[in-house]
Amino acid sequence: MLKVIFYLKAGKANKKGESPIFARISYNQKSITMATGKSILKERWQFTKNLRNVLKLEKEKVIKNGLDVFQLNIEKKFNELVRIDSDISLILLKNEFNGKTKLKTKDVSILEILEKHNKYFQRKVDADERSKASLQKYERSKELLMTFIKKQYGINDLPSSEISSAFIYNLESFLKYESDFKGRIGIKNNSMVKYMRMYKTSCNHSIKMGVIDKNPFDLYDGKLNIKDAVFLTQLELNLIENKKFSVERLERVKDIFLFSCYTGYAPVDASNLTSNNIFQDNNENFWIMTNRAKTDIRANVPILPPTLKIINKYKNLQIGLIPQISNQKMNAYLKEIGDLCGIEKNLTWYVARHTFATTITLGNGVRIEHVSSMMGHTNIKQTQHYAKVLDVNVMEDMSKLKQKYS
Repeated sequence: MLKVIFYLKAGKANKKGESPIFARISYNQKSITMATGKSILKERWQFTKNLRNVLKLEKEKVIKNGLDVFQLNIEKKFNELVRIDSDISLILLKNEFNGKTKLKTKDVSILEILEKHNKYFQRKVDADERSKASLQKYERSKELLMTFIKKQYGINDLPSSEISSAFIYNLESFLKYESDFKGRIGIKNNSMVKYMRMYKTSCNHSIKMGVIDKNPFDLYDGKLNIKDAVFLTQLELNLIENKKFSVERLERVKDIFLFSCYTGYAPVDASNLTSNNIFQDNNENFWIMTNRAKTDIRANVPILPPTLKIINKYKNLQIGLIPQISNQKMNAYLKEIGDLCGIEKNLTWYVARHTFATTITLGNGVRIEHVSSMMGHTNIKQTQHYAKVLDVNVMEDMSKLKQKYS
């Protein structure tokens, strides 16, 4: 932390007997001195306790204001420099403040930019503001970029100023067709676009911090392939809900799946819920209140009777509202449940979230803005991807129209 202390050089009095006021600036156990251009009688400096007492003389008030401005400007210049390089030299600070050098933006490398962003993101994860899974994806994006630069250019890093449109589209091609992860070659379009957007997000963070002036990844314009979300119809949901499994693990997985069908919570959010997330409003309605781990956006959902039944079934049997299970095991067991129930759709934990958006809410007339709020989306457009309007709703609306024209 930068510290500024003002002191009097009593041995250098001018013709009026006033001594110059200097500033001692300290940072990281090092210090320098600077002239402030202000002077005062030694007796008045001591009488006012270094101008810290309530001042009555107008001249002394002007001097005090001048010192405050001096300190403010020093701190502003320090903040400018530390954004470029945290290992700041106090001599450089002094020269910059006195206009003896011209501030030059350090040509930060692209991997340095990603590292700065990921350190910032780690702090948000530590504060439970973002999920560990999201951080892992950012770390993975950095590894992929390192591999590309090494293969394409034969070097370990590249200045961000040298990133061109050719670099970006060669990177896109590498991710899509050549990258290797756990023996799998190439990344599907949507995952690849998300990685490219992560690079853009990291660069935007550096712009906000004053490290770079423009985002080289603004050149990228790749689009996600929007696919229809897989969800269960009410008939399919009833098949699972009414099915009794003799195997305990399948019965448990069925309950976890149904819990998400009636709340819309994603796996990481559902697994983190405890009794502390349950609240009762003034009308004696129960709610689950939480923020999404992925985005830290509020996602409060009223507790429906099927949800309450599942919560009561597992009450006091574990820390959370529902049993804990990994995504991998959950999806494997759901495939087994789908086969036993005669459902041909590929059941995954996220099918439950889509089912909440469509069959449970929109299919029963809940307004899309309310669905968006419960799902923790930042805008209605996100909800429209998950929550497809059901044919039955279209038919109900068109039936009213048919009656009008009959």
